[in-house]
Amino acid sequence: MASPNVIELTDANFEAEVLGSGVPVLVDFWAPWCGPCRMIAPLIDEIADEKAGAVKVGKVNVDDNPETASKFRIQAIPTILIFKGGEKKDQITGLTSKADLVSKLDAA
Repeated sequence: MASPNVIELTDANFEAEVLGSGVPVLVDFWAPWCGPCRMIAPLIDEIADEKAGAVKVGKVNVDDNPETASKFRIQAIPTILIFKGGEKKDQITGLTSKADLVSKLDAA
């Protein structure tokens, strides 16, 4: 993770970091071998830096955290989920633009 504002989410810390968060959370489900995941990573980092403090941005490696990936029925990566108040508000699967991610995050 290139940005210090992106947190690593795991099966162990997901509930506390995401579902218990007082601010909206953007969660990127990814894997190191996934080309499209690597393509969207810089956008995720930019959003984390630009919205630091207002939102939380985290990444879940689906290979290392199968329990969380299964819980949210992640079937393709990259998949980005947006949470607010402990509830999933939106989902984006596949590549998308930074503007689309930001608008969905702002709408949550």
